[in-house]
Order: sequence, then C-alpha cells, then structure tokens
Amino acid sequence: MKKINEKTVYDGKWLSVSETIYQNDQGRQLTWECVHRKRLTVGVVIVARLLPSRRFILMKQYRPAIDGYIMALPAGLGSGDPNHALVELKEETGYTGKIVDVSPVLKTSASLINDSARIVYIEVDENSPANQNPVQELEDAEDIEVFLVAQEEGKDFLLEHIKQGTHVASNLWYLFGINQWTT
Repeated sequence: MKKINEKTVYDGKWLSVSETIYQNDQGRQLTWECVHRKRLTVGVVIVARLLPSRRFILMKQYRPAIDGYIMALPAGLGSGDPNHALVELKEETGYTGKIVDVSPVLKTSASLINDSARIVYIEVDENSPANQNPVQELEDAEDIEVFLVAQEEGKDFLLEHIKQGTHVASNLWYLFGINQWTT
C-alpha cells in the first residue's frame, strides 16, 4: 500500500477530515476518509481495579458523537504521561490509586482516526480514607455516572445496560465479554 495524495475536506477546531488516495499492491487507486486530531496527543485508557474486592471502575458518560450514553473505562487525552491517568481517574470517578502497569503507545481506532493511547492499570485501595466517599471533579461538558463491577458480573451488567439503551465501548467487551475460554 502506498499513499498517493491527501486533501483536507473539513477543518474544524479540534479535528480535520481528509480524503486519502492510496494505491494497493495491484496498482489500483482507492479512496479513504480519515479523521485527524489537530493536536496529536496520546490519551490514557484506565483499567482501575478496587482492592480487596477486585471490582472494576466503569463509567457511563454522554457522548455527543453518538447522541447517547456509553459504558466505558475512564479515559482522557493528554501528553502520554501515564501519571495523567491518575488525574483523569480522580476527576471522572473521584477515586485515587497507584499505577501498577502501563502499555506501550497503542492505536485506538486506526481505521478512522489517528488516535493513540496507553492502557494504564491502576490499583485502588478501597479501604483508604480517600476512597471511602469519592467525589468527582467533572468539567461542565461531562456527565458521568460511576459503576463498580466484579469480573464475573461484567458480561450480564453490560447486556443489561445495552437492553436499557446504553452503548458499550468495545474495550469493555474485551474485558468482560467471554465467560470462559473453551477448547
């Protein structure tokens, strides 16, 4: 595959849309529409787990792009610094924790947009006084409800929310969608 040309067809405040012409291995020219962030950032996607209960922290948030609510992991845009995940977790859920692992920079939706993110794994001590009555620090544009979900209840939890009209982020299905591997 080889990119031949790209032209901007929309240029907004935060995003642009381009039409990309590329050539496949057989020499045929093809066209694809791509979304680009104006400021390239590396986001964080947060897999936060309460200890000792081992429940995951999930959130339901309104998203204008789908004109609806989506059940998702906490996340945010930033500089790529994994410590930004601690800030996002506190703002969106009210919880504090410690980072236990970080992925390399990964592509999130490469078929559509040039987004990148790190997966940041955070342990949250639910017995800590700071986590007894967590208080969110939401921005005006945020409408977020927090849920604590055990691994074994995750799939049924997601299916129930889908029945109620809530969308589900694909990464949650990766986490909860399979009850067990069979061979």
